This record gives sequence, C-alpha cells and structure tokens, in this order.
Amino acid sequence: MSPPFGWWDKKAHRGTPVIVKMENPNWSISEISSPDDEDEYGIGAGAGEEFAAAGRGPRKGARVKNAKQITWVLLLKAHRAAGCLTFLASAAVGLASAVRRRVASGRTDSDTTSSSDEESPVLRSRFYSCIKAFLWISVVLLSLEIAAYLKGWHLTAWEIQPLVLPSSFGVRGFLESLYTGWVRFRVEYVAPPLQFLANACVILFLVQSADRLILCLGCFWIRFKGIKPTPKGAIGASEDLESGGEDCPMVLVQMPMCNEKEVYQQSIAAVCNLDWPRSNILIQVLDDSDDPTTQTLIKAEVEKWQQNGARIMYRHRVIRDGYKAGNLKSAMNCSYVNDYEFVAIFDADFQPAPDFLKRTVPHFKDNEELGLVQARWSFVNKDENLLTRLQNINLCFHFEVEQQVNGAFINFFGFNGTAGVWRIKALEDAGGWLERTTVEDMDIAVRAHLKGWKFVYLNDVECQCELPECYEAYRKQQHRWHSGPMQLFRLCLPDIIRSEIGFWKKSNLIFLFFLLRKLILPFYSFTLFCIILPLTMFVPEAELPAWVVCYVPATMSFLNILPAPRSFPFIVPYLLFENTMSVTKFNAMISGLFQLGSAYEWVVTKKSGRSSEGDLISLMKKEPMQQRGASVPNFEAIAKEEPRPQKVSKKKHNRIYRKELALAFLLLTASARSLLSAQGIHFYFLLFQGISFLLVGLDLIGEQID
Repeated sequence: MSPPFGWWDKKAHRGTPVIVKMENPNWSISEISSPDDEDEYGIGAGAGEEFAAAGRGPRKGARVKNAKQITWVLLLKAHRAAGCLTFLASAAVGLASAVRRRVASGRTDSDTTSSSDEESPVLRSRFYSCIKAFLWISVVLLSLEIAAYLKGWHLTAWEIQPLVLPSSFGVRGFLESLYTGWVRFRVEYVAPPLQFLANACVILFLVQSADRLILCLGCFWIRFKGIKPTPKGAIGASEDLESGGEDCPMVLVQMPMCNEKEVYQQSIAAVCNLDWPRSNILIQVLDDSDDPTTQTLIKAEVEKWQQNGARIMYRHRVIRDGYKAGNLKSAMNCSYVNDYEFVAIFDADFQPAPDFLKRTVPHFKDNEELGLVQARWSFVNKDENLLTRLQNINLCFHFEVEQQVNGAFINFFGFNGTAGVWRIKALEDAGGWLERTTVEDMDIAVRAHLKGWKFVYLNDVECQCELPECYEAYRKQQHRWHSGPMQLFRLCLPDIIRSEIGFWKKSNLIFLFFLLRKLILPFYSFTLFCIILPLTMFVPEAELPAWVVCYVPATMSFLNILPAPRSFPFIVPYLLFENTMSVTKFNAMISGLFQLGSAYEWVVTKKSGRSSEGDLISLMKKEPMQQRGASVPNFEAIAKEEPRPQKVSKKKHNRIYRKELALAFLLLTASARSLLSAQGIHFYFLLFQGISFLLVGLDLIGEQID
C-alpha cells in the first residue's frame, strides 16, 4: 500500500488545482479548494500545530500556498491589470473615433452660411486648417513650457539676464531693446489698468458670492423651520368634485405651442386628465405652428379628446405676431375668458400631475392679494447626457434656493412662464401680456409686483418637462433668457422708480434682481476668468490671487450643487462648463442691454419627446376610460384629407463655435505661459478651462443636431 502522501502516487493531492479558461479575447483562472484545508501540501495537523507554536508557520487549519499557487495568483493579477489597460486603451480609441466622426460632420456658426443644408467645403477646409494649426502650436508651446519649468527657467531670468545670441546675427541689440521696451511698456501702461479691472471684477465676484451665500442660508432656514406655504381654505376636495364642483372656481388652462409635434400628445393627455370638475375648466390649445402637418396632428388630437367629453378647444392664429406673448394675448381677448377667475399655463412639453389644480388653486382662497402660484419643474431626461446633468444642477438651485427664498421672504420672484396659475384680475391689472421683450413671463411678473400683487412658490408641487439635449438648443435658450432681462431692465427702470412700492422692494428689483443676478454675474464671469486671467499670464505684473481662481469658485460650485446631491461627481465639469457658458451669456447680456439685432431672436427650444412613453402608460393606468384611444391620432383619416410625401431623414451634424474655439486657444496658450511664472494653480485652471472651451467649441457635449 502506497503512503498517503507519496509524491509518486498520482492520486495524491498536490497543491491547489486550477482551471484555465481560454475565451477569446480574454482568459480567466479558477481555483478549486483543497478537500482537506487542515492537511495540505504534505503538512499534517501535528506539523501545523508545531509550526504555529514555534511562531514560524501557520496555525492549525490555515492554508499554506506553495510557489506554483503564488505564481498563478500573480498571473491572475497581471491578467486583470492587462485587461484593465486593454479596456482603457479601447475606450480611448473609441472616444477618439467618436470625436473624429463628430468633428468631421461639423458646421461653422457663421451667420453668412446659406440657407441650404450643404455648407461650402472651401470654408470648412480653411476653418479646420486653422483649428489644427492652432492646436499643434498650443501643444508645442505647452511641451516647451513644461520642459522649461522642469529646468528652472523662470520669467525673472529673462528680465535680469540679457539674451545670449551670436554676434554674427547682428540682431542681439535689436532683440534686447525690443524686449526691454515691451517690458517697460507693459509695466507702465498695461499692468495698472489691467490690475484695476481685475480688482473691480474681484469685488463684484465677492458681492455676488455673498448674495449666493445668503440665499443658501435662507434656504437652510426654511428647511430648519419647516416654512411652507399653506392654503387658508380647501378647494377642490373630493366631495366638491362629486357634488359637481359648486365650490370650485372657474379655471382656464392655456397650452401655447409652436411646431412641437414631438411632445403635444402627452401634454394634451396630461392636461385633459386634470382632476377638476369638467364644467369648471376649459382648455385652450394655442397652436402657432406654421407646419401644416403639425397643425393637422394637433387638431386631430384635440378632436379626439372632445369626443371623450373633455372641454378643450383648438386655436390657430392667422397673423402670428409677438411670439408666445402675442399668442397668449390673443387668447385672453376672447369674450368667454370673462367667465373664468384663474388661468393655468403649461408649455408644450409640460405634463402636470392630475392633482395639480387641487394643490395650487386653494392658495388663492381668502387671499385677495395673491396673484401667482408657481410650481417647481422636474425633468424626465436629467440623466440623458452630461449636458442635461449640468443643466439639472443649475435649475435645481434656481428652484430650490432662489425661487423658494424669494417667495418665502419677499413674496416676489420671476414667473417661469409655465407650470403656474395666475389670477386673471392680476394679469389685467398689470396690463396683460406685452410683446416688447423675449421674456414675457418676467415682464408680466415685474409689472404685477409693481402693482402690489404677491406671489407664492410651491417647492413640493412638481410639473414634469424636458431639458434640451443638444448644445445648440441650450445655447439659443440661454441667449434668450439672458438678453431678455436686459431689454426689460431698460424698459422697466422708469416704472420701477415711479412706482408706489417701498424703498427696499425697489432696491431689491434694481440692484439684486436685475443688476447683480442678470448683469453683473455674466459680466464678471466672462471678463475675470476668460479675459483678465489669461492676460495676467502675459502681463505678470498684474496678479490674481489663488483664492480668486480656485477656492471661492469651488465653494460657490459646492453651494450650487447642494440642492442636487446626486450630482456631486460632476462638480468640476459644472464649474468649467459654467465659465464656458459665460461667453454666450455675456454676448446675450450685451445684445439685450444695447438693443442689438440678436436680442429679438426667438427660437423654439428643440424637444425630443422622451417623456411620452412612460407618462402615457401611467396616465392610461390612472384614467383608462378617458385615455383609451385618445392619445393616438387617426393617421388614415389625416392621409385622406391631404396626402403627404414621405419624410426624408436628415443626417445629424455638429455646430462649430468660433468664439469658444478662439478662447480655447487663448486659454491653452496662457496655461503654457503660466509655467514661466511658476503659477501652478493658475496653470491647471487655465489648462482644464481651455479643454472645456475646446470641447464645447467643437460641440462634443450633448446630442448632435438633426
């Protein structure tokens, strides 16, 4: 009989068996446990106890790994590391390929481009040649400056030591005098005004940061004290609805829309499912579409809901003047509007919950001074891409902090244009809708505030909507939102001064609402971080301290992101993207302040209709009798009325933004130049900010344009 642990016995247990699985392109190693963990590799229980007692071996029951097993473990770890590197390499290659494809399909943002879909190939070729040349120059300069920094070549060496050039060149004296003259000129004439402008922008930056901090403290106080608007009386209770709504006021619902065929179905369905007596509600679908197909689809949808008993009507203007304000003004001139006390407004992509009116209208009862009840927006596509995530951070702070604090303490804030209920008497007292600006919602809110009407903001009542998913749509939206307030400020300033409201309310309107948050914020953000900071790298005599470049902006970004805690991983991209958007906001502010042509530009924000599927299914579950067969238009009947050619799908492309690219090259060059002055934190800020401008300039954030 063979010894139980003889090496010559093939059946004896030797080491820990392993199984190697070869699966192209990866392979893995699986380890099989020993049948006897206490007696392994020829070490019996007694030997284990002896070694453990001597302090030179494992304890009883411990596993001992031999050299072959350790080798397999090391191979396994090496395999995992190689797999990780392979994944990173493939991801980098895929990202570079995607960037190359999107850039190749890009188009410049030149206003002189023809109306046709095809862009001049000569223009695009020259433009991309300039981009590549500047990119290579920036990379070369960055490499040289890093090498100079590592070797200890600083700017002071150039100022103290003369240039060492061969005398045969004959240009040594010329270069020395030229450089000396430039240094003297910048010290005497460039640095002082640049430093003065930098100090002024820093003061504005600190004032705006203090305002942001006070708003956050006010929001914290509201949460700590549990401050919440409560209605004085109950309206729209279930017993009121069952009794026919005798105690429910008459509510008019308006839905302005224009060529938004992606979202009209779910919005009309959501509004028709509002829990309110049918005899006390009327829905106006105010369609300003100039596309006959879209008009036909929306009209068919309205007729379907009319057949189901909903009080809904379709209106289309022949003369489409004044954009959204003109559309609302035309609808309010109808004679039957006099029978209604309140009006609720929902844009085409907003889907209110069935209890929206039951949670907002009761606040008007026994409160005759209340003119507006504003609900909060929620976003169905906030996690769609990086662009929507960054927008969600901004808008969460706007609603959670700005709107809530202003509504709780001063009863005034800017109307958001949708998801709100107005007292019709307040609208008429303020002068109704006016078409003089592109921010008709802010206009009517300011004029109503000057008449003494109060506003209430409900942070717990949400209305779903969409965020723009492509940068082109978001850029145009932000241009309208930042040029309109400056238009309105020029028009309303005399009315604010002559109004009968108190001194503190006038000061809040002029200095906080308009100047600080609408004018100063985009001004210093663009001037300080996009112009002055890069220039100080080329004029080192003018300085910006590190706390202005890093610590204060990081603190403000931290405060902005608090209402959206799930977005904390995006705090650095958010800080960089906000500085990048300052170009668009500054340009819009200037155009609105000086009444330039682009200040009157109105472009309907592109919708994707991503909220349609889930919302319609939920509505069908809640209201099966009302929803059945109502949200899908009869396409066969529409085709009989007017045959339509088959739609040709358009290719997606990118928009190339020249201003952002020019600033990207400036910031990248300034980041390289900063190494001469040994300003480390300035270098990193300029480098990453330049990369951010480059990505936005090449339209590599968000979806592509159809």
